[in-house]
Amino acid sequence: MPEIVLNAEVGRTGGSSSSRRLRAEGKIPGVVYGHGTEPVAVAVAARDLRVALNSEAGTNALLSLQADGKTYLTIARELQRHPVRGTVVHVDFQIVRHDEVIAATVPVTLVGEAIEVHHGDGLVDQQLFMLPVHATPADIPTSVEVDISGLTIGGVVRVGDLALPGSVTVDLEDDVAVVTGVPPRVQAAAAEGEGAEGAEGAAEAAVGGGAAAGAGQEG
Repeated sequence: MPEIVLNAEVGRTGGSSSSRRLRAEGKIPGVVYGHGTEPVAVAVAARDLRVALNSEAGTNALLSLQADGKTYLTIARELQRHPVRGTVVHVDFQIVRHDEVIAATVPVTLVGEAIEVHHGDGLVDQQLFMLPVHATPADIPTSVEVDISGLTIGGVVRVGDLALPGSVTVDLEDDVAVVTGVPPRVQAAAAEGEGAEGAEGAAEAAVGGGAAAGAGQEG
């Protein structure tokens, strides 16, 4: 994974008013921490950060922060977002080393077409969308692809079946299901269950209405 260079300003003052001023200038306040160093308050250009985090690596992008003559190799560990607009308002940069194994979460992407499942009127049910992994920063995969072209109805692809680089380990048991081929009878049973519940509710309403009518006649 290539490093993305970001220029960072240091020496910013703390406080909400200072942070609002920075955001008005198109900058995002943040802090650099880790490996026993004192936390360093920084600010980066919002546009540059957005471009970096929208790269193929996403939030696992390896960021080389150039700050006041120093270079920090980091990963954006925590992004605070505006509750309404969803824009990043603060970012924590964790210092990492090239030879250090770190934790990360990568997306799971389905590829191929489950022809047997679809021809049998079944359903492809993806149960795992993000995969927690451990790897050195450069070896963190941008995503984990799962080929479902051989998936059958009733078949399951599990974590232990995933093809991962040799240096990448997973924080889940091998038998955890990633994607399954759901048979049509399961879908039909679910629909019948919903229909039965609706019929039962209608019957109860009818009984209730009849009782009310009887009470009215007695009166």
